[in-house]
Amino acid sequence: MLLGRVIGNVVATTKVPGLEGIRLLMVQPVDEAGKDRGKPLAAADTTLAGPGDLVHFTTSREAAIAMPDPFVPVDAAIIAIVDQVSIDATAKMTPVFAAKAGRT
Repeated sequence: MLLGRVIGNVVATTKVPGLEGIRLLMVQPVDEAGKDRGKPLAAADTTLAGPGDLVHFTTSREAAIAMPDPFVPVDAAIIAIVDQVSIDATAKMTPVFAAKAGRT
């Protein structure tokens, strides 16, 4: 799961067709503990997230599929606002998160 914290807005004076009315937000990727990891990125918002919100985002083709028009050029999309993160003490946290982190 890719987690991030909304850190700001992106202002675009011109948008490609299909992205009109879609908000763009700056997201700082974070780990399960809330510590920054990697560089901030711009993400299309499908959830009405705001500054400081912890969000779940997706990248690549899945980001475009999350948009009302699935053929828009987006690299990242916010798909959920996260209320709480729980870590199972008996589970290993490396499989999903580490695999995705190596590709970005």
